[in-house]
Amino acid sequence: MSRDEMAERPARRAGVVAAMVPPPPPPPAPSPSSEARRAHRARWSPELLRSELATTFRRWRTLVLLAVLAAVPVLVGIAVRIQTRGSGDDRGPAFLAGIAGNGLFLVFTALAVTLPVFLPMAVGVIAGDAVAGEAHTGTLRYLLVAPAGRGRLLLAKFATIMAFCVLGTLVVALSALITGALLFPLGKVTLLSGTSISFGEGLLRALAVAGVVALSLLGVAALGLFVSTLTDSGVAAMATTVGLVLTAQILDGIPQLQAVQPYLFPHYWLSFADLLRDPVYWDGIWRDLGLQALYAAVFGSAAWARFTTRDITT
Repeated sequence: MSRDEMAERPARRAGVVAAMVPPPPPPPAPSPSSEARRAHRARWSPELLRSELATTFRRWRTLVLLAVLAAVPVLVGIAVRIQTRGSGDDRGPAFLAGIAGNGLFLVFTALAVTLPVFLPMAVGVIAGDAVAGEAHTGTLRYLLVAPAGRGRLLLAKFATIMAFCVLGTLVVALSALITGALLFPLGKVTLLSGTSISFGEGLLRALAVAGVVALSLLGVAALGLFVSTLTDSGVAAMATTVGLVLTAQILDGIPQLQAVQPYLFPHYWLSFADLLRDPVYWDGIWRDLGLQALYAAVFGSAAWARFTTRDITT
């Protein structure tokens, strides 16, 4: 064997060994982000709706809003308890005076207190962030990759906002019912018309009141969703929606604007109190629900027209 062949032998051996060693596995593909997986799952409307519900109700902001809504009845109940303890003084507005004699009235009082301000502001935050918040964080384009379509995505977001309206109202009602049961006696309910009904029928009336209150937020939900499609800033959309709610409340309280007040979405909000009469006065309630349906149709159509034609760059 020549010197050259002896020198080439280690190199050949190394080549044979390298050929026997299996090649290293290819590097794993980068895992898709949570929003990409969310968009991939959102192919059908039920999955899309479940994804939107899970995303909205897992946020800390949503949980904080629900906690604030639950705290309002507790504060009202404690305040009334301190005021009436030992003095026998039950003077005050009709709902507040009724709380001391029957804890169920705290449900009606809490809904009357939260409907003008707390509930619409919370709904305005959720609705304003629905589309603009996704655009601001850069996740909206991932959602549009799914073959669900923009119309179904917008419908899922509106359904999620309405789910928050129902849940927020129920949180207020349940918190008030528990607080009223702990601090005040329960029993027959004396309606605003003077008729007494059983406690069970009173609970059904409270559930009906909560349903009317939740539906009364339909106009705010549609208005907020429309505003959310106009901008890529979630904070701006939330502030604009809340500002419009407060402006409508102020305009509804100016006597010189009586001609336009019946067309403002908060004008018939407190008509739910007519459910506490015997017989029930349905006129104001139907006017309220009809006005909310009109706002939902107008601003829902405007939101659909805007969202399905705009250029999504974020």
